[in-house]
Parts: sequence; structure tokens; C-alpha cells
Amino acid sequence: MDNGPESSGIRTQFLKRIVEFADAIEKPIQLLYFPPYHSKYNPIERCWGILEMHWNGTLLSSVDVMVNWAKTMLWKGIHPIVEVSTVIYEKGISLSKKVMREIEKRLIRNPKLPKWDILIEPMIAS
Repeated sequence: MDNGPESSGIRTQFLKRIVEFADAIEKPIQLLYFPPYHSKYNPIERCWGILEMHWNGTLLSSVDVMVNWAKTMLWKGIHPIVEVSTVIYEKGISLSKKVMREIEKRLIRNPKLPKWDILIEPMIAS
């Protein structure tokens, strides 16, 4: 993950949604963040660079234009799957300390890198 503020290892809403997702798919999820200022090692950052070169000079005048251009790019010979998310997440909402303590119980943080290496095991319904 790119360690942007929306997906950092301390964001309460993000972690809550990822725990819920792990439970829904019944698979473990490992969150590995790149430390700040290490984007050159992050594969998604290289992908963004290729996308920027692909649509360089194009007037991105609407969402449809952007989506269609993104669909035509190639990265390692593969076209991406591009979808527009219309979900609006409320900003400024954080979990109470009590609720976050319950979420934290589900997070297995690497003791050497607790902000950058988090394992979430699913709670499988029986």
C-alpha cells in the first residue's frame, strides 16, 4: 500500500472496513505499507507513472474520458479493470476508543514495524 493518509495503518475507519472485508471474504489480509518517501519502490506508483505518460496531453474533460483512457493503457501487457466508484465516504468520522480497541484486537501488528506491517485474520462464521 502507498501509505497515503487515506489508507494508513492508524486510520480507524479504513482499518474497520478492511477487518469487515477480511471477514466477508473469509481470507487473511496482510497490509504492508511503504514508509513515507519510498514511492519509487511501490509498484502502484510505477503504474500511475505509466498511466500519466499514456494520457499525456489528453484533455481529461469528464469522468468518461478518464475512464476510457485508463482502460486503453497497458501495463506489463495487461489492460486494467477500471470502474468508477460513486460511494461517498463521510470525512472526519472516527471510531470511539472502545470500538477501536475491539478492532485492534483483530490486528496482528509486526512488533518491529507496527505501523507498516499488519495481518488481519478473518473471523469465520460457523
